[in-house]
Amino acid sequence: MQTVTSDHGTSIEYERRGDGRPLILLHGGMAPRQYWEPVVPHFEEYAPIVPQRPGFGTCLDDPGETGPDDVVDREAEYVRALVDAVDGAPILLGHSFGALTAFEAATDAAVEAVVGYEPAVLPENYREQADLADRMQALIDDGDRREAVKRYVEQVLHPGGIDDLDAWLSEWPVWPACVDLAEEVVRMNRAVERYRLPGRLDVDAPALVLTGTDGPGFLRESARAVHEALPHSRFVEFDGVSHSGPAEAPDAVAAEIDAFLQPRR
Repeated sequence: MQTVTSDHGTSIEYERRGDGRPLILLHGGMAPRQYWEPVVPHFEEYAPIVPQRPGFGTCLDDPGETGPDDVVDREAEYVRALVDAVDGAPILLGHSFGALTAFEAATDAAVEAVVGYEPAVLPENYREQADLADRMQALIDDGDRREAVKRYVEQVLHPGGIDDLDAWLSEWPVWPACVDLAEEVVRMNRAVERYRLPGRLDVDAPALVLTGTDGPGFLRESARAVHEALPHSRFVEFDGVSHSGPAEAPDAVAAEIDAFLQPRR
């Protein structure tokens, strides 16, 4: 593992594999950096760089100092630190909250291209009613961290409902260890609930926005909105793929990304 320090003093651990074009993989939500394991083998011509997000491990020096209004800025800052640490202009690839971070970082970082799978952006009408952070916090305050995390899983991963959530969780690789992240997920969700997508994202680099037909409808809507806010963007939708697209369909997602990047070799 290697370490880089942001301007704010946050230490970020990351692993680099290979010697090709640098490809920074930014995980989101409850996922650990191991989320990318299924897709990394499909990027043999690249050098995947896999960081552990601040706050989702041991990287955030003082989580208490970071309020919801600062979260996106702080995460974009650590991505820029990673960009500066690698040789040449890297490619950013983010999933969910990592995708939001990737596009925000790319407004002020020298990157070759930026790719985001279903950025964690809420449509205006949905955002006005969003209360997941408050509901999770209430459960945490009552001493029920496990139920708080379940509310996140239900709303974000299975918004259409699920017959047996406990059975699904028993097969989820990060359960129940992810319960330890409850406060960090609340902070992240509150940041998402407050984030307003600008009419234009000032990203000079070519962008690719990805989504899947089986994911949450509000994220599909937001993926389209992010695409339209970018000056140089391509939009791709995968049929029958959910919000976990990069891990669920790594071959299809990686092939689309590689095809997008090929003209820039």
